Amino acid sequence: MATPPPSYADVVARIARAAQACGRDPAGVTLVAVSKQQPWEAVEPVVAAGHKVFGENRVQEAMARWEGRSQGLELHLIGPLQSNKAKEAVAFFDVIETLDRQKLARALAEQTQKQGRMPRLYVQVNTGEEPQKAGVVPAEADAFIAACRKDFGLTIEGLMCIPPVDEPPGPHFALLAKIAGRNGLSKLSMGMSDDFETAVRFGATSVRVGSALFGKRASA
Repeated sequence: MATPPPSYADVVARIARAAQACGRDPAGVTLVAVSKQQPWEAVEPVVAAGHKVFGENRVQEAMARWEGRSQGLELHLIGPLQSNKAKEAVAFFDVIETLDRQKLARALAEQTQKQGRMPRLYVQVNTGEEPQKAGVVPAEADAFIAACRKDFGLTIEGLMCIPPVDEPPGPHFALLAKIAGRNGLSKLSMGMSDDFETAVRFGATSVRVGSALFGKRASA
């Protein structure tokens, strides 16, 4: 196993310190290394250091990057998913974090039946109710989670959010945790490069970190 890149070691240490500061076990926080739009030369040292969990925004880009390289790894889809890409997403990803509408729930349910494969699913909540952002609004989250379970037979593992960039993230993380609690969900995917330590304090079980690990990515 190769020596971890300094940026990777730094992020892991920061997660551990944030967890310990609020009395949590650092092992209860998974680092999702956001490899989207990164060159393989940036990603490969993190893989070589033994990291196993990576996040991608787009189905095709992920398949191109990880085909033949994903053995033993856990791949998360963290970008919006079109219903017509459900077949590929179910086949390729271990976790889909961006379930946010009934049409997509139906497509995922159909594909899990056809393929006999069930990725772990997170419902994305648009905590800031931003019109340009994906996710179910908080007032509709309970009903949507119930529909996923009852109408489509899906097992929901947790919730995910991306707070507005111009607002303190803490209240958004607290809101996500509250919605999760009343729906019996223990997994919270929240926190990115600029706020993952705050997310850990609010109960994040996974944080999605890209630029702090790999540097600024290339533009889309």
